[in-house]
Amino acid sequence: MTEDPDADFSLVRDLGTLRLYRRGAAAKIELNRPERLNAWNDELGIALRDTVLDVAADNSVRAVLVTGAGRAFSSGADLRDRAGQAPDGHRDVYKVLTERYHPIIMAIRTMPKPVVAAVNGVAAGIGLSLALSCDLVVSAESAYFVLAFVNVGLVPDGGSSVLVPSRIGFARAAELAMLGERLSASQALDWGLINRAWPDAELMPKAEELVGRLAGGPTGSYAGTKRQLNAWLYRGIDEQLELEAQIQQERAASADVAEGIAAFAAKRPPVFSGD
Repeated sequence: MTEDPDADFSLVRDLGTLRLYRRGAAAKIELNRPERLNAWNDELGIALRDTVLDVAADNSVRAVLVTGAGRAFSSGADLRDRAGQAPDGHRDVYKVLTERYHPIIMAIRTMPKPVVAAVNGVAAGIGLSLALSCDLVVSAESAYFVLAFVNVGLVPDGGSSVLVPSRIGFARAAELAMLGERLSASQALDWGLINRAWPDAELMPKAEELVGRLAGGPTGSYAGTKRQLNAWLYRGIDEQLELEAQIQQERAASADVAEGIAAFAAKRPPVFSGD
């Protein structure tokens, strides 16, 4: 199917927290909680999982673009979302990760078509994991990246413990995971975490042009390339996702995580006990 570079993407599904657009053989998934910087709550997680699985199975979709509405790609999990919490305040993090988040990451990695992340603002926590699960990552120059888990006493999840070092190596991955500091788009490009960094006003036109080019390309070739890269770099990703979920479940019940989340809500520095 020939892509018309001048055509607009048309809205085909509005799930409130997420919107799906189509232009010919290209699909665009837009996270749509701009008032919360596209932080993941239960509704967004379910909508994203179901939509990713749908486009993965749809043979009429030959390339996918993932981005965020407003001024963020995704700020990560919504720590203020209380839906699904037990009376003691804890969530079954293992269940959320294995039943909701992991299917998203695995579907992006294994779907036989290219997936592009257009990072229009902050990509933090699970938002960064989502971006890095894509085949190509392009970014606005003002965007930044954060493995923010450590800032509330958690550990990397959503595959980021393998997706980050596979791109930038152990030393830099350990720095991002343990220090929890912002990485600018220019430094992310220099480190090899992302593929391109464009002026903010050019990001979406160029990203849409790129996904249109991929949608009109040799889909079987792209699929074969993904299989090769997955076999070399991500052969053990299933086991790593399981390990992440187990450790995250342990951390979620710790005093340090309770303090980290309380400090986040109060907008103050956390005081960790070392738990």
